[in-house]
Amino acid sequence: MNACDKIYIAGHRGMVGGALVRQLRADGFQHLVTATHRELDLTRQAAVESFFVTHRPDVVVVAAAKVGGIHANSTYPAEFMYDNLMIAANVIQAAHLYGAKRLLFLGSSCIYPKFAPQPLREESLLSGLLEPTNEAYAMAKIAGLKLCEHYRAQYGRMFHSAMPCNLYGPGDNYHPTNSHVIPALIRRFHEARLAGSAEVSVWGSGTPLREFLHVDDLAAACVHLLQLEDPPNLVNIGSGAEESIGDLARMVAEAVGYAGRIVFDPSKPDGTPRKVMDSSLIRSLGWSPAISLQDGLRSVYPEVMEKLNLEAAAAMAVPA
Repeated sequence: MNACDKIYIAGHRGMVGGALVRQLRADGFQHLVTATHRELDLTRQAAVESFFVTHRPDVVVVAAAKVGGIHANSTYPAEFMYDNLMIAANVIQAAHLYGAKRLLFLGSSCIYPKFAPQPLREESLLSGLLEPTNEAYAMAKIAGLKLCEHYRAQYGRMFHSAMPCNLYGPGDNYHPTNSHVIPALIRRFHEARLAGSAEVSVWGSGTPLREFLHVDDLAAACVHLLQLEDPPNLVNIGSGAEESIGDLARMVAEAVGYAGRIVFDPSKPDGTPRKVMDSSLIRSLGWSPAISLQDGLRSVYPEVMEKLNLEAAAAMAVPA
């Protein structure tokens, strides 16, 4: 990339897209192209092609996706698969048709088989069955990264993919039922602290191991990949540190200032027993994370507290 490139960030209002916009602007890239969902529905092929005809971006980053936690993925698998398939197919095809010189497609660590050897290596892709609770989302992401790989092989397009581990940070989704584990825990402990609750229940046994990366670290990794002349087709992006859900819950409670008891509910699903990524490839290419989990949790809580306090105030407001 160079400073005069026109860069389209698909999904700029999401957590990842917003971090990419911040990072690119900080690095001197000012010609950014964005569109809200109201302005451009990425699941509609004709609308996407019209957008590319008008804007002709040089570089495309596909950060747009329909995302959610275990509950959302289990409840709405058809929507998760269809929407993410359409987003990937439409944007990648339009980038090919209208001359984008570069495309980075972002996926998730859930693309790897449930019982793939740990840490998860790029070559484990398609080597076994997926975790059932997020199979629909994973299948759509696998299709997107394979589409990039095939356009690169067949047409010489510099389309490549990156698979981050579990993300958190500014702009996350704090919905009470459709959020990922860190925002769900932050919300739960925040509300428990305000209510003076003696204990907080956490889904599952607390034993599954997960890896978490601050979204600003991901954004820096993406910009690094976009600067490489010959990046890998697929590369993992992770922190390299794993925590049990139990330890994570205790860290979140500390960051929020909740001092009550934490209990675990084994009747709720745990998901994959362990999921940590082998990020040695991207480290060999010159990137490493800068934000520890403890520092990251402490940094995001003030934003979360403001959002949830505003949400509570709005709910209590009585219409005139």
